[in-house]
Amino acid sequence: MRRNIRLLLQYDGSNYHGWQVQPNALTIQEVIETTVRRIVSRPVRILAAGRTDAGVHAWGQVANFHTDTSIPSGKLKKSLNSLLPDDIKVRALSEEAPSFESRKSARSKIYRYFILNRPEPSPWFFRYSWHYSRLLDCESIARAAKWLVGEMDFSSFQASDCDARSSVRKISRFEVHSRSGMITFTVEGNGFLKHMVRSMVGTLVEVGKGSMKPDEVKEIIELHDRTQAGPNVPAKGLFLWKVVY
Repeated sequence: MRRNIRLLLQYDGSNYHGWQVQPNALTIQEVIETTVRRIVSRPVRILAAGRTDAGVHAWGQVANFHTDTSIPSGKLKKSLNSLLPDDIKVRALSEEAPSFESRKSARSKIYRYFILNRPEPSPWFFRYSWHYSRLLDCESIARAAKWLVGEMDFSSFQASDCDARSSVRKISRFEVHSRSGMITFTVEGNGFLKHMVRSMVGTLVEVGKGSMKPDEVKEIIELHDRTQAGPNVPAKGLFLWKVVY
């Protein structure tokens, strides 16, 4: 009987060239597929809810694959975690209906970006946040972020090599919180363009340091011109936090 296995994954993306398999570069998908093949003795193709870029992490990535193995779910999870490297682990493993697909079945995805906003850096947060020493105005950032909520054309925030058929996406929330020098950006949407979150956060940083007014974000959206938005923030501060089904 063919089974549809769902994985809830965590990984540190620092040492990988993103999720998707590519030639001459180590990726997370490749590592997991190789590990599953060792256990079930057959090649598998693993599909993920979101294709994270090089250096991006995951707290709650979801993936699925089909297999004929009769290995019980609990044992399969234990076997995977014993063979996967320390920076990739399975948080949960379950069996789903044949129709479940990690990407197409998802209702929304939640990303979080972390900025350590204080004069001194930290060795503990180095891999999982971007250190920005100049104090940012979080109130202005929060006001500007409100312009990014809604269904609209986000082409001002997509990479030049983005291959999406449409640049229209729906962002249902964009929250900004600051505590003990750590600024957390939480954005939820039905889909994201390549580099979209990093570009939006980079634009908000321009607001936070006073180079741009909060209302200018609305103008940038309407221009549909990537050159008018802020730079991409570093990948290491970005997490695929949760996939909602």
